[in-house]
Amino acid sequence: MPIIPTSVVAVSATCRKDRVKCVTMLEENMPPMRQPLRWLWLSLAVIVLDLATKYAASAMLGYAQPVEVLPFFNLTLLHNTGAAFSFLASHPGWQRWFFALVAIGASVGLTIWLRRLKADETLLAGSLALIIGGALGNLYDRLVHGYVVDFLSFHVAGWYYPAFNVADIAITLGAAGLIWESLFGEKRRRSQRQS
Repeated sequence: MPIIPTSVVAVSATCRKDRVKCVTMLEENMPPMRQPLRWLWLSLAVIVLDLATKYAASAMLGYAQPVEVLPFFNLTLLHNTGAAFSFLASHPGWQRWFFALVAIGASVGLTIWLRRLKADETLLAGSLALIIGGALGNLYDRLVHGYVVDFLSFHVAGWYYPAFNVADIAITLGAAGLIWESLFGEKRRRSQRQS
């Protein structure tokens, strides 16, 4: 008869009573490296969605020719050699490599941070994964094309918000999650642990 470790028996008994506690116990018994890194699937999903939409926009839209979707929203294919809001786009080309290095450094740093998170830091993990996915999606464009493909364009009364893409949305949502987590995360986790 096989010997069953006591931790497996304890997890099994808990799972019959409380599913939420069961998931927490299973996560706690996972090897430490694998817990938070499972969020990299979200990063991969962001990269795939970002590259697929950029490919579709590049294939179906004429450069800088707006296609009205709604009175305040156009699909407009643009190539951004700079950073957000075309920052440094008018420079001779060094910015391509500078922003590529920034994206690589940020992705490595955020992945290390993600790896060190606790199992209950889900908002923080999801936020980091979104930023990593967005950074790598735009990094691919910079390295392969020399520019980032933007195609989502919102406007109101003649004022146009700078065009952006799915990677930019992921980075923005991730940054918002980091801000929210920094303001309210520890307090929320403390109250959850006490209950």
